[in-house]
Amino acid sequence: MARIGFDNEKYLAMQSAHIRDRIAQFDNKLYLEFGGKLFDDYHAARVLPGFAADSKLQMLAQLADEAEIVIAVNAEDIEKNKVRADLGLTYDNEVIRLIGEFRGRGLYVGSVVLTRYAAQRSAVLFEARLKELGVAVYHHYTIPEYPANVARIVSEEGYGKNDYIETTRQLVVVTAPGPGSGKMATCLSQLYHELRRGVRAGYAKYETFPIWNLPLDHPVNLAYEAATADLNDVNMLDPYHWKAYGVTTVNYNRDVEIFPVLHAIFLRIYGSSPYASPTDMGVNMAGNCIFDDAACREASDQEIIRRYFQAVAGVAEGRREPGEVQKILLLLSQEGLTPEDRPAVPPARQRAEETLAPAVAIELSDGRIITGKTTDLLGASSAALVNAIKVLAGIPHEQKILSPAAIAPIQELKTKFLGSKNPRLHTDEVLIALSATAADNDLSARALHQLPALRGCQVHSSVLLSAADQRTFQKLGCDLTCDPTRV
Repeated sequence: MARIGFDNEKYLAMQSAHIRDRIAQFDNKLYLEFGGKLFDDYHAARVLPGFAADSKLQMLAQLADEAEIVIAVNAEDIEKNKVRADLGLTYDNEVIRLIGEFRGRGLYVGSVVLTRYAAQRSAVLFEARLKELGVAVYHHYTIPEYPANVARIVSEEGYGKNDYIETTRQLVVVTAPGPGSGKMATCLSQLYHELRRGVRAGYAKYETFPIWNLPLDHPVNLAYEAATADLNDVNMLDPYHWKAYGVTTVNYNRDVEIFPVLHAIFLRIYGSSPYASPTDMGVNMAGNCIFDDAACREASDQEIIRRYFQAVAGVAEGRREPGEVQKILLLLSQEGLTPEDRPAVPPARQRAEETLAPAVAIELSDGRIITGKTTDLLGASSAALVNAIKVLAGIPHEQKILSPAAIAPIQELKTKFLGSKNPRLHTDEVLIALSATAADNDLSARALHQLPALRGCQVHSSVLLSAADQRTFQKLGCDLTCDPTRV
């Protein structure tokens, strides 16, 4: 079993208490910019073993009676049909999904704000959809010379032109479907409008990474740099915090770079700034909940390697820039790591060399590694998947859980009627075949019941996998990497 290094229960209690303290520092009205993923934060779960992927939602649930959610989305992104890459959803559909998820968990969604609004056709249509769902919609506009001209930003010609978002609760969580949606600008615009109404509201930022009270070169923070290699940004020491307090903390370069502008905006709105540094604005307590530093270091090193394989595969498929690979290679070198330090990599490559064909290795949660080779009936991914669930079910290797007779009709369907040149079954097709035979085959049923045990397992392929196989491993909760080799 993987070592646990993070106390999730402590985190939930400490984080919600800290946010309540921050609310009390202002006129019991806090706009909290939520960065990163609210749902399925698997990066955090990987580098902080013990962190629940929905921890942020669990924490918000503890504040449900005090909080409402405002979702900011850039109207230009709606017009361009911008897609959230990890889910394959356009930003408008992702907003709809988020609303449903929040409501399903008992959280109140107050409104959606369309930022950089210019009556774009798609944005107008999207607004109509939202209103049909009973969601209030507001408009924020592009401010010329933003963020350089602070005098104009904090004026009737800047924030003053934006709609005031009606809110009813003391904690307003501002989130978004992706970066560039205008969360920070939404919060600051609200501070301006609240003060005009006699309320001295506050602003804070909730980002899990980088973790401000871990060293700059801690693997947890380095893993975040690897995860954001495509943004060409870096973690850095917060010079403002050092100047104000003589304490070393870590922040993101973009937050450090924008801080002078934020400071000037606070001065313009309030006459003084509540914060002396970017670190001051944050409320993240994750660094205080690590109880096994070695476990988190080891998990983060593995995440850096995983991100390396994602980058090289992306370059091979034309989706990533070579510079991302070089950046992550520097992080690997800094940690004294090589790609072969991912346990599933050497066995997959060795099996491929032995069989002169693609091979896949799966590292189970107990450290055992199961391999699969390419056969006439199954692709390497399918073979590895079948072998893994047989091992988990205690079924001897020589016993078949799927007969050639069950596979043959599927192969015929693929090649004769669906135009496929590859008769071998993909992972999703194997699982369907197993399901179809499970009613009459106890071994198939036993094996299928082991699928949940694959969540969190590590998978490596000696070649780039098909989209179908990648999706199956993703749905099973496996962390997949591939060598950048085409079949």
